[in-house]
Amino acid sequence: MLPRSFAVYLRNRISSIPGFLISLDILMNPMRVEVNDKMQRGYVYLRTKPMGRAFRPGFTPELMPKQMLELGVFGGKYMTDCREEFPASWFKRAKLSPDWARASLNYFGVNASQPLAEWRRKGWIHPEDPRGWFQWYCRYYCGRRSQDDLRQIARWRAVRRHVAQLKKHCKPRDLNCRRRQRQALLHWAYDSRKI
Repeated sequence: MLPRSFAVYLRNRISSIPGFLISLDILMNPMRVEVNDKMQRGYVYLRTKPMGRAFRPGFTPELMPKQMLELGVFGGKYMTDCREEFPASWFKRAKLSPDWARASLNYFGVNASQPLAEWRRKGWIHPEDPRGWFQWYCRYYCGRRSQDDLRQIARWRAVRRHVAQLKKHCKPRDLNCRRRQRQALLHWAYDSRKI
């Protein structure tokens, strides 16, 4: 964290640079977030980066969490009990299910998810993010940085092989070709509607 006198000096000297003040304010006053939902109690983290910015080089998701929720991912069940942690705007048009996952709420109308128990069995779940990659991404997008960032970004990059498979086996933008694979790509913030 920057000393306050130096931060104020910088603010006064270069306040004409767009976006600088937001970044500086976050460095000076990281946002503390305490999570109390069905899967985590008393988990605390800091948001130290501006929302939607300052991503690691090479990590370029095509969809924001808000867009993913609006399109329909994870059968609409993924984020129903943790709305207070994230911006309310994410949920205004989100396709959410009040009780269980419904494939009909997914953009491609198919189930493309493995059970959380399978993710745990394979060791893909980090204790800080018990819901998996999308929870990590939502928190990263909001400005949290964690010790799990490099692993999760590597997992995101590995999913890109499915983009190559769609390009090889489907005509461009044939949304009926490999619907399950397209839905899975949406779950990883790749916009498979454009492939």
